[in-house]
Amino acid sequence: MTKPSVVFDPFSDEYYNDPYDIYLRMQDEAPVYYSAEHDFYALTRHADVAAALKDHETYSSSRGCDLSMIRSEEGVQKSIIFMDPPDHRYLRSLVNKAFTPRAVQSQRETIEHLVDQYLSKVDPEHFDVVADFSGPFPVEVITRMAGVPEEYRQKVREWIDTSLSREPGQMGLTEAGMAASIESGMYYYKLAQDRRANPQDDMISRLIAAEVPDDAGGTRTLDDIEIAGFTSLLGGAGAETVTKLVGSAVVTFARHPEQWEKLRNDRSLLPGAVEEMLRFDGPVHYNVRFTLREATLHGVTIPAGKPVFLMKAAANRDPRAFSDAGVFDIERDRTEAQNMGFGYGIHSCLGAALARLETIIAMDRLLDFMPRYEVQWDGLQRVHMQNVAGYHHVPVKVL
Repeated sequence: MTKPSVVFDPFSDEYYNDPYDIYLRMQDEAPVYYSAEHDFYALTRHADVAAALKDHETYSSSRGCDLSMIRSEEGVQKSIIFMDPPDHRYLRSLVNKAFTPRAVQSQRETIEHLVDQYLSKVDPEHFDVVADFSGPFPVEVITRMAGVPEEYRQKVREWIDTSLSREPGQMGLTEAGMAASIESGMYYYKLAQDRRANPQDDMISRLIAAEVPDDAGGTRTLDDIEIAGFTSLLGGAGAETVTKLVGSAVVTFARHPEQWEKLRNDRSLLPGAVEEMLRFDGPVHYNVRFTLREATLHGVTIPAGKPVFLMKAAANRDPRAFSDAGVFDIERDRTEAQNMGFGYGIHSCLGAALARLETIIAMDRLLDFMPRYEVQWDGLQRVHMQNVAGYHHVPVKVL
């Protein structure tokens, strides 16, 4: 009996629930996958994804990072994530200043305070790791840095969750997601205007004061739409990555209790454990690019003008790149291949060091708070989101 061809539908229940078997089949059977239904291509092997992420002349970010954006006739908002060099280079250099090693370490006390604050509020016997803990605290960290007033910080998380959510089978924004995106954009635009009139010691005010090269060979300042795009992106990335990473980690460690025991006995393993969590079940599964010219891989030619899914989560489980790629091992040899959990190339995550620090601190506190625990599997709820994977709810019982 002939085995049916592999089907990759990034908008299906099957994909949302567990994409990893699909990824392995794509790597073996269709390393350059083509979806006739949605007219896109997808790359899943580590070497191919890594090369594409570094080749902006072929795989452009300028049309957006998901399929609905690329298909949109309206274009995308001004944002660093939707740019190619040279514009991307200038603007990234501005934002990088907020994430220098010194700047990231200066947030440690704030992170520890917020982590302790939210953990102190949960039921010590039963709580939801995501809803009660890993959801609320990361958005507080990044929005403080940006300059968002305290009363709006959790609202930012609501906007992000709603705008990224997708119904099974749906490519674009839900009606609620569209409303959340508009409300978020208007809020950040007004905040940029407020900071222009009343500068403060925050990221938005520094972006307002910055200058970038213009098309005429001179310099210009960023407009309020660009600044709103920056802060919206940073708020989304800073909230979603750590929220989903910590939630998924708790689930993964529950399935691999011997790895949790290793961490309990040796906290020096935490940085390596975070890298393995990013590799094994990271929060961002793909980015979509748009081909500016044709590309040929594995005997398949991708025409110019096509969306291409670059499947970073698949690449991170590619047995061609990692020994025992499907095994969760916090003491893994990390020099084997590039971990793409926070991206790769010019669009690698700006706040990766901050996210790593937040996750290490959060996991360290959880090791003390719940040295032994059980996930309440019946209450586990995965997200259905554009390119983001993880859980809305991870209820646990502390033993």
